[in-house]
Amino acid sequence: MKDYCADFRHYLIHVKEVSDNTLDSYLRDIKRFLAFLAETGCADPIDAAVELIQTYTDGLKKSNKSSATILRNVASVRCFYKYLIFSGQASFNPAKSIKLEKPKKKFPRILTGQEIELLLSQPDRTNVKGCRDKAMLELLYATGIRVSELIDLNLDDIDLHAGVLRCSSERSQRLIPVYSTAVAAVSDYVLQVRSQILSSEGGRALFINLNGRRLTRQGFWKIIKTYARQANIVKEITPHTLRHSFALHLLENGAELKDIQAMLGHADISSTQVYVHLLNDHFKEVYRHCHPRAKLG
Repeated sequence: MKDYCADFRHYLIHVKEVSDNTLDSYLRDIKRFLAFLAETGCADPIDAAVELIQTYTDGLKKSNKSSATILRNVASVRCFYKYLIFSGQASFNPAKSIKLEKPKKKFPRILTGQEIELLLSQPDRTNVKGCRDKAMLELLYATGIRVSELIDLNLDDIDLHAGVLRCSSERSQRLIPVYSTAVAAVSDYVLQVRSQILSSEGGRALFINLNGRRLTRQGFWKIIKTYARQANIVKEITPHTLRHSFALHLLENGAELKDIQAMLGHADISSTQVYVHLLNDHFKEVYRHCHPRAKLG
């Protein structure tokens, strides 16, 4: 079977202009789909019938994949056939006929201001690990960047004097202001701690693990879960929790949606508008709990 992935990747980057996370997910899904076709004897995806794609989707269900994962896989396959049509290799999209029930929308968990303060106060800044962790948590909440972007940061990406972070991807770059407390935490880490644990493998990485190498997403995940437990935060914490909280708290305090979109790096403002729904739900909850006559019901 022809190797389609390189050209599909080019299409996703330069035509669809998808985010880095979407790019990785779609390419991973299509590799799985093409492997399935090869196993069934289909020599080329152009020859795949609707029934074969339905069999692939049914197989995902039988393997207990979540509704969201199945939905994304189908979206990936549909996009792949759009690429084949765009490039003149196919004339129709067989995946377009696949019908799926959309999973219920799950709104992200948001930490209150008090919970944020509790979480940020957990690291012990008097030791190496705590100083580094404090810097990471403060920087995440200060800027709303993704965890994947946090661990990809290099020393040159933050201007501690100007209080500005440069966050770059293959296709875009954004500059995000950093509040003074976060600047101070990162300064303490960079000037006092980083050189103590840095190894030759760490290179220019801003945040490194205790072995001196660039920190991984899994490593950060364990760190934030540990501090959430210490702070007795019972809400489910995910690597994106501080990002979501950053966005909602900005909106809550009067920031414009387009400015939040720019800082988060959303290509489409519809991705940012979820925080408007969250804010509305938050205000309804406040009303129910605080309005004297609302309590009567």
